[in-house]
Amino acid sequence: MDQRRLILFLVFSFALVMLWDGWLKYNQPPAVAQQPAIAGAAAPADGSVPTPTLSATASGQPVVPGEQAAVATSAPRVVVETDLLRAEVSAQGGDIVRLELKQHKASGEAGGNFVLLDDGTTRHQYAAQSGLIGEGLPTHKTMFQLPGSDLRLEDGEDTVELRLQAPEQNGVQVTKVMRFQRGSYLVDIAYEIRNGGAQALAPHAYFQLTRDGNAAEQVEAFGVTTFTGPAFYTDANKFQKVSFEDITDGDAKFAKTASDGWVAMVQHYFVSAWLPEQGLQREYFARGVGNNLFSAGVILPVSAIEPGAAATVASRLYAGPQEQDKLESIAPGLDLVVDYGWLTVIAAPLFWVLSWFHSLTGNWGWAIILVTVAIKAVFFPLSAASYKSMAKMRVLGPRLQRMKEMYGSDKAKMQQEMMNLYRTEKINPLGGCLPILVQIPVFIALYWVLLGSVEMRHAPWLGWIQDLSAKDPYFILPVIMGASMLIQMRLNPTPPDPIQAKVMMAMPIVFTFMFLWFPSGLVLYWVVNNILSIGQQWQITRMIESAKPGTKAA
Repeated sequence: MDQRRLILFLVFSFALVMLWDGWLKYNQPPAVAQQPAIAGAAAPADGSVPTPTLSATASGQPVVPGEQAAVATSAPRVVVETDLLRAEVSAQGGDIVRLELKQHKASGEAGGNFVLLDDGTTRHQYAAQSGLIGEGLPTHKTMFQLPGSDLRLEDGEDTVELRLQAPEQNGVQVTKVMRFQRGSYLVDIAYEIRNGGAQALAPHAYFQLTRDGNAAEQVEAFGVTTFTGPAFYTDANKFQKVSFEDITDGDAKFAKTASDGWVAMVQHYFVSAWLPEQGLQREYFARGVGNNLFSAGVILPVSAIEPGAAATVASRLYAGPQEQDKLESIAPGLDLVVDYGWLTVIAAPLFWVLSWFHSLTGNWGWAIILVTVAIKAVFFPLSAASYKSMAKMRVLGPRLQRMKEMYGSDKAKMQQEMMNLYRTEKINPLGGCLPILVQIPVFIALYWVLLGSVEMRHAPWLGWIQDLSAKDPYFILPVIMGASMLIQMRLNPTPPDPIQAKVMMAMPIVFTFMFLWFPSGLVLYWVVNNILSIGQQWQITRMIESAKPGTKAA
């Protein structure tokens, strides 16, 4: 009976997970090759990329930065290296076209550093681009002058600065300045504009992330996938995800104008985001730029620059891991890119507890074990109620079997006698279901915490488990989990139906096979939870059976 409840629990849990996965897949784009329009605007007849309203010139006509926001691959580059980053900056637009995260390793046999921004040579096309909007001003298509050598953050230095000079146009000099900092995934990017011409300037600046629509690195279990795509945040509208498919269909919904917030490109474990200064009016956009490429960004106004005057417009770029203890301090709401969906209210405190245990142990594997113990302690009374009900059912097993022999041909009579027995012994045969159902949201929340936290990525536990986010390479934990399920089944009352009994016997094998491909951190949670459950169930069963020896022998 308890095993049937366990099945109910697991089936319902995975049903919820798969429903959630279906929603994610619904919002995840297929590969596209057509030229979609900017969200909320019609595509021009000439096929150029339209520009939002803030980019209009004084005459009211939009200025198009470039016909297509493609990632520059063939232009000369300069490398900037810090303790955390290795960035390749293209002469075309001064775009960051490749960014390696030195503290995070790539998955798979290739090894090396994880590549977040990519020029397509590894897997994706993904670049951080920016430019100015105005006649003769440099865009992400302009060829800048690079320094003569690569730059490196030397010992004793906290900042390394890259200065790129744009060709002078109509007396206007523009320098793109990029500042990289020690111990930070933030890059300060600014345009220094000096108006040496005869007329005043009223430019705008745009900062965008251009990426293909292909899925990012994912941890998958039974097809559960994580979101990849643009996201926007404003104080008024909060966190808004936008799928590539919605951009293609023109159905993308997000805040178009605000005086605060940011725009990001989110993927599993990592994020890049433009973080303009708060309080400055800006316009957000998301658009398809052809060849399965999409751009999401922000446009900022620049104060009028009179002849002989100068001005600066800037934004910060974050490109790195979704480290939850740091994101919130970088920008309001940035921690929301770690999306636990509708169970965030449970998952966020769970991660906090997990992080606290990690601070004590220094190991995420032991932190998972301690969290499992803590969860088991919280639900101890509910579990005890369930196991008491199961133990009483086990004690009544011989009497139920005798009823089956007496009334086997009369199903209605047998059900009636069974209900009378339950009333006499004060047993609720479904008494164990509610406690298990209450724990389902906690289980799913923990599932997403372990699945979506970059802190688990490549985090070792001990021995053969060197990555809690990946499957057990030798399948030892799944086998232990299956064995623990078998022991639990032995502690449960034997189902009176022979077919049902055979199904129950097969369940440990079935679930062992299913868990072979689960992240080892999740399997570790199940193993510890099963072991604790076995101990609690054995003790309660022994107490119930000792209290009613006559009933057991009946």
